[in-house]
Amino acid sequence: MSAEQQHRDGQAADPGPRSLAQALRERDDASLGALLRSRPDLLHPVPTDVTQLATRAGTRASVLRALEHLDRFALQAAEALAVAPDPASYQELLDLLAGDDGDEEVAGALPATVALLRERALVWGGEDRLRLVRTARELLAPSASHSSPTGLGPSVAEATSGMSPGRIQAILTAAGLPHTHDTVSAVAALSGLFADRERVAELLEGAPEASREVLTRLVWGPPYGQVTAEPAAHLRWLLDRGLLLPTTPGTVVLPREAALSLRGGRAHRVPEPTRPRVAVAAERKPQVVDAAAGGQALAALDTVEELLHSWDEGGPAVLRAGGLSIRDLKRTATVLEVPEPVAAFWVELAYAAGLIASDGGYVEEHHDRHDRPDADAEGYEDEETRDARTRRRSGEAEHYAPTPEYDAWRDLPPAERWAWLLEAWLPGTRAPGLIGGRDGRDRTLSALGPGLDRSPAPEVRRRVLELMAGLEPGQAPDPATLLERLRWERPLRSAGPRREQPEPPRTGVRPAYGGGVAANDPEALRTKLTEWALLEAEMLGVTGRGALATHGRALLGAEGRSEGAGAGTAPAGSARAAVVAALLAPLLPEPLDHVLLQADLTAVAPGPLVRPLAEALGVLADVESKGGATVYRFTPGSVRRALDAGRSATELHAFLDRHSRTPVPQPLTYLIDDVARRHGLLRVGAASSYVRCDDESVLDEILADRRATALRLRRLAPTVVAAQADPRTLIEGLRAMGFAPAAESAEGDVMIARPHAHRTPPRTPPAPVPDGPPAPDATLLTAAVRAVRAGDRAATAPRKETPQAPGGLPRTSPADTLATVQAAAMTGDSVWIGHVNAEGAASQRLLAPLRVEGGYVTGYDHTADEVRTYALHRITGVAELADEPDGAEPAR
Repeated sequence: MSAEQQHRDGQAADPGPRSLAQALRERDDASLGALLRSRPDLLHPVPTDVTQLATRAGTRASVLRALEHLDRFALQAAEALAVAPDPASYQELLDLLAGDDGDEEVAGALPATVALLRERALVWGGEDRLRLVRTARELLAPSASHSSPTGLGPSVAEATSGMSPGRIQAILTAAGLPHTHDTVSAVAALSGLFADRERVAELLEGAPEASREVLTRLVWGPPYGQVTAEPAAHLRWLLDRGLLLPTTPGTVVLPREAALSLRGGRAHRVPEPTRPRVAVAAERKPQVVDAAAGGQALAALDTVEELLHSWDEGGPAVLRAGGLSIRDLKRTATVLEVPEPVAAFWVELAYAAGLIASDGGYVEEHHDRHDRPDADAEGYEDEETRDARTRRRSGEAEHYAPTPEYDAWRDLPPAERWAWLLEAWLPGTRAPGLIGGRDGRDRTLSALGPGLDRSPAPEVRRRVLELMAGLEPGQAPDPATLLERLRWERPLRSAGPRREQPEPPRTGVRPAYGGGVAANDPEALRTKLTEWALLEAEMLGVTGRGALATHGRALLGAEGRSEGAGAGTAPAGSARAAVVAALLAPLLPEPLDHVLLQADLTAVAPGPLVRPLAEALGVLADVESKGGATVYRFTPGSVRRALDAGRSATELHAFLDRHSRTPVPQPLTYLIDDVARRHGLLRVGAASSYVRCDDESVLDEILADRRATALRLRRLAPTVVAAQADPRTLIEGLRAMGFAPAAESAEGDVMIARPHAHRTPPRTPPAPVPDGPPAPDATLLTAAVRAVRAGDRAATAPRKETPQAPGGLPRTSPADTLATVQAAAMTGDSVWIGHVNAEGAASQRLLAPLRVEGGYVTGYDHTADEVRTYALHRITGVAELADEPDGAEPAR
């Protein structure tokens, strides 16, 4: 037995419900919960009864959202119903999708698709009376100005609605049909002619070749064409026989019935009942994939840390409109040694993780009230925040800088730091690939600036990883087939009319990151988001060599962020982060506590270094190259930098002896001793500034040097020279001349130069922009279904006739009200009450009174499905029920 026969046999013979509300009312609780789960917008707020739920499910915004979450075949079924008679039978729908020749795949997939449309309240009715909800039909059906997504135009009846009876009779004659006595029968005869495949073929046998070519161009859509006031003979032939009908002056359309006959009864050129398969582009050993992903994860951590370290003393300025300037982004890319679009990605990732922010503006009030014990009721404002506000008012530019969370992040183990970044990347809605493109107002989109949020980004990102997880470990997907699968799952009606035969995606070319996308092209955006998700996953180490790594699969299988934990919070608040970190940790090398010193004044770190060693070595030497091993170079400037930081030559020698696995080379020892011997021989202080030296010959040499002219030096004493320049400029000038001066304080002590770590006030990371309401959990669904059922029972309960107040509320005197509720409390009956709350909102409640005392009545409210207490003076009146409501629960 075929699938469609089983479907028909499983349906009842009755015509089914008369309305969508009745269809929803007949569902069980599980089916009603499935509707609310698939369309969460219906839950905000929770409907009071089934009638309100049905009304809300038919609104334009809700139907549009539901249509946009259908896969391609479900959308094709809805489009076919929109051009079918209303109501249509299941067989008529099957014929429209499978055509005259039939299609086993369509027939096998259609029952489940119709069930899906029913579940989402887009289709209702019995087996022989399938109805598409009115709003969906209006959105998907053709009109006089535009065709259906199927490429079909209006029917004969719709296209001839304004045509004169004489013109319709003339068309009948030219088509070989007899005259009729009225327009309705004439239109029916013409529709019957065009719906008959054999008669249409006979009619076209005598058509000119050019006429058949016109029909061939119009048959798959768009069905509209332009004609002149004096059409050509081949067009006149079609117009005379009604195969082209006028819609507006100069515009004609191919009627729907004729187009379906020419198509062989098929509403779509290519029905797509089967989801495309994601092909495998390459297959590698899972161990190789995990190792490659681990290396990428370590590189990602190094890149983010280098970015934040470069902004440690204050990063680039914030543009007036927000974000980084192009120049600052280029500088950041140079520091990170990556292309600008990739640098923008790392900047945005650190921002999403809450590691960088602007240092200006107010501290978030809600953050301070919870986290600051001395926050008062008006909100807390610390000294740093007041300083930032003062800078803003005085016109001083705000800058980006690391946040206090950066210090907490840096102290975590590497695997947990990586998991922190992934917790921000996976649900983030900001799309760094858009940077450099244009927004809807033709303004350039900048890094960290506004306009980068794209709600579909998290869904695309997660779905890409899920499809990759569906392959065997070590298999890398073909990007083109993966993109086609995503297009099938989300056809994106908002992207405009779909082509029945979409252009196949390009293959063999690896996409580049960034490049922007047109602001009004959702299809191009979805394509770019898919490409960016693949590239970002590779850069972060979620994938390795194109395949999903083991710790990448854990991103999808473990529990997500716990309630109250946001991006940028410690990974301890997320079970998923803990699982991912545990899987990644064995793939990352253990930090080393040693380096290899070489005779060419370099040190090689064969792996990541422990933090104290890395920080100390970063002061003593300059990074020359990175990769599997980091090469540091010792120079006079780097050694002087360590001496300025307060280290002595003896301490530097001991540090190198302790952390080198090779003997300290003699050239390095000589370099440190030579720089230390000259370091501090000159002393620079503030006069404007001055130079002090016990060796008068050194000062003679400085004054005789032409390069000192710009410093405008003047000798005040044999060992003191004054300068008309600030101390920093003087120190830099002397160092450029080959000297090694040291700054001194007003007391004459050598000043130790330590790097200043600039931090922003506490900041919360940017919140993702959701794509609609969040999916409800089981508790909310259960409560919502109970509330809808209770409200429906209350709304449909019969009541006795009683005087009514304005608004339909029952009205009785206070004495009658008290007597009625007391009697109901004694007998256990339910009554209708009219209630006005403290805000003046009126409502009707179905109440089973339990206790009446102290001016209050307490009872089980069937409308709210809970026990409530109401003040008697707020009850407008009481009405007894004609009969106990069907299915009402006993008072409790």
